Amino acid sequence: MGIRFGLIGCGRIARRHIFTLARSNDVHLAAVSDIMKERMEEASRLYQSYRAETLAQQDELTPPQPYQNFMDMLANPDIDAIIITTLSGLHADITRKALLHNKHVVLEKPMTLSLAEANELAKLADERRRRILVCHQLRYRPIMQEIKRLVDSGALGRIHLGVASIRLYRSPEYYAAAAWRGTWEEDGGMLLNQGIHAVDLLQWWMGDVTQVYGDISRGSAKKETEDIALGILTFADGARGLIEANTITYPNNMGTVLSLFGEKGAISIGGTAFNEIYRWCTLEAGSEERAASLITKEDEHERMYGDFIRVLLSGSGQPLMNGNEGKKALESIFALYASALSRMPVSLPLASFVTTSMKEMKWL
Repeated sequence: MGIRFGLIGCGRIARRHIFTLARSNDVHLAAVSDIMKERMEEASRLYQSYRAETLAQQDELTPPQPYQNFMDMLANPDIDAIIITTLSGLHADITRKALLHNKHVVLEKPMTLSLAEANELAKLADERRRRILVCHQLRYRPIMQEIKRLVDSGALGRIHLGVASIRLYRSPEYYAAAAWRGTWEEDGGMLLNQGIHAVDLLQWWMGDVTQVYGDISRGSAKKETEDIALGILTFADGARGLIEANTITYPNNMGTVLSLFGEKGAISIGGTAFNEIYRWCTLEAGSEERAASLITKEDEHERMYGDFIRVLLSGSGQPLMNGNEGKKALESIFALYASALSRMPVSLPLASFVTTSMKEMKWL
């Protein structure tokens, strides 16, 4: 049977996890939990349908066991790992309880809404010898790993500047559809939800962030959190980063552009699905042709789970996106928020931060 997963939270984001598990070897979705019975039933139907399409798994069509109380799932000793796809404000509490029940955890971003909770979970996972996988799946996309390789090899020379431009649209109806959206206490902010993947990639490529100067603003949507976030980052080697993010790009998404500018090369990719190359200039021969062959490969979710499954089956090592790595983009965004609140640059590492402190924000 391999690794037996339990899923907590059967909403929209859970569908991608269900699809990936159904197509993966050495795993089984053994249990689902949600406060709404019909969503658990739909998750179970989806899993069985996807699994039936994979011929090699025809002998594993046992439906997942439903649990309206996720604590009953955690108490089941046959469950090895828990997938948490609830609203952001519940991530820390459920992860903590899962770890205390000796479960490994796959955790949707953002990891937590508090730096203290992120530190606690990473430490607790180490103490319990459990693994946390934070879902920054874009790190597993072949083109992103190719950029990481090129940067580390020096094929762009010293990197002077990295830019993340995030231009998305979230309508008033999007926020009205769920009361928790657009709140500091349960949602955490636009950059923490829609922009965190780009921030993670930028700091993964360029290294640790040491200082952030940021500002945020709101559009016309009636909510607590920001619609616009701007940040200037300083990295440990002196390089600079620029974040320009919004969710007011009317009437629909333009996508995200990530750019690196080095002394001997430049890379810029983007599009609504990161499927376009705008600039690819490096010192490595044949690099542009290789990039063109990788840009449309989007199997990052399967690769992410494959990494996690290999670690669990081997019983050693850590997944690429473990709890300590998951904290990095989180802390950079927290620093940007703290800077917007204080109107001053903020140095990292932070002593503490929680998104509810942003309720004190004086909007201009």
